[in-house]
Amino acid sequence: MKKYLLPLLVLLTHSLQAQEPAKKEEPKPVIAASQSVNPVITKHQTTINGQTFSYTATTGYMTLKDESGKAKANIFYIAYTKDGVSDISKRPVTYTFNGGPGSASVWLHMGCIGPKRILMSDKGESLAPPYKYVNSEYSWLDKTDLVFIDPVNTGYSRAAQGEDEKQFLGYTGDIESVGEFIRLYTVKYGRWASPKFLAGESYGTTRAAGLSGYLQDKFNMYINGVALISSILNFQTARFEKGNDLPYPLFLPTYTAMAWYHKKVAPEYQGDLLKTLREVENFALNDYTLALTKGDMLPEMEKNRIIEKLSKFTGLSQAYIRNTDMRIEISRFVKELLRTEGKTAGRLDGRFTGTDFDNAGERNEFDPSLDATISGPYSASINHYLRQELKYENDLPYLVLTGRVQPWSYNNVQNQYLNVAETLRQAMAKNPYLKVWVGAGYYDLATPYFAAEYTVAHMGLKPEQRKNVNFTYFEAGHMMYIHKESLIKLKKDADKFYDEALK
Repeated sequence: MKKYLLPLLVLLTHSLQAQEPAKKEEPKPVIAASQSVNPVITKHQTTINGQTFSYTATTGYMTLKDESGKAKANIFYIAYTKDGVSDISKRPVTYTFNGGPGSASVWLHMGCIGPKRILMSDKGESLAPPYKYVNSEYSWLDKTDLVFIDPVNTGYSRAAQGEDEKQFLGYTGDIESVGEFIRLYTVKYGRWASPKFLAGESYGTTRAAGLSGYLQDKFNMYINGVALISSILNFQTARFEKGNDLPYPLFLPTYTAMAWYHKKVAPEYQGDLLKTLREVENFALNDYTLALTKGDMLPEMEKNRIIEKLSKFTGLSQAYIRNTDMRIEISRFVKELLRTEGKTAGRLDGRFTGTDFDNAGERNEFDPSLDATISGPYSASINHYLRQELKYENDLPYLVLTGRVQPWSYNNVQNQYLNVAETLRQAMAKNPYLKVWVGAGYYDLATPYFAAEYTVAHMGLKPEQRKNVNFTYFEAGHMMYIHKESLIKLKKDADKFYDEALK
């Protein structure tokens, strides 16, 4: 880690070098030398749902310490609180984060929840650089105060000096550190009496579900609601490994949605998308699942029938599907779907396409819905916004999406798949008022909507508990909010979620 931090000493030591003799090099600081640990506070104004109001942005670090007072990590956060609130016990606060693992909170922050949003085309395409952001009339700030959290090794967050960063880079360490941040913020800013919510995207939904139980069991902090945007709670549903046939039927409806969007499904299924998806879902749960379960005991006639159906639903040739043994993995699908056009389809959002060097390759070179669509605008905008509008300066690189959290540790579930759905079920059982909202995009291959439905259906919820879980769907991908129509719908769904959770 030292090699990344050497430049950070320059500002601190420059004036001392002319006055003192050379000394033995001191350990490199974790926080940039140009940045005070004290948060920066700025005042702003916005208009949401026709309501104009002022708000305060608090930007900086929260230092996590053990009980002896030793610093463990410096967690970077940005909090937005509505001004003029006479009784904050009636004002909700939402703790929010993205996933990865290895992602900063920038996507939800500047995509849909925060007071600014990245300016993109209505479809969600990147505009030409330099990129711009605008005041967001679709922010959730009219409903709740917002606290955006960057876990260790994302954004500006880092392990404290002398601490091994690996202790934070895994399911357990991540839950404990983010949970401790939430406790500290709640204490420091007097939010114990406020309604509290968690909002996560992608692996952030894994974190949110884990926190729903951890905060409750560790600190007796009960949550009012959990928003799961592009949810993954049971990792068995998304691991394409030999011996695990579960993902294939659960990904099939998303394959169909993408094929439908690119006009590759059979003509009889090219009409109404939702009608087609209902038929595919039924096929996936019944005929397809049964066929996969039979393995090589599947009769040839039945196999031919399944392959024919799969071809109609996915747009892939029967010969190709036969060669996959009816098991179509993500990276193969996004390469094969548009091969004849010399294009690849997006994983995060199947509406987008890219071009590889080798059209004959088996897998795509990159995800066009990430690398060619959103990475540039979000990275440039958050770096500009932090310094220019939030007046926050830090010479560390702001890690938007990084591999510096890898390898991510799942030591808590050795020889099994991580499944935090049970943690969420227990939290709901202990807190019958806890509401859960799942937002899912039809074109999302990272966390398919049908896998999220399957997970909830297998949580073992009682009828009265199941009523507290609500799904909404979007004709977009993983970051459904980049699609203007879906962004508008997401705001309406969020308003409804908060209104119902606070009844």
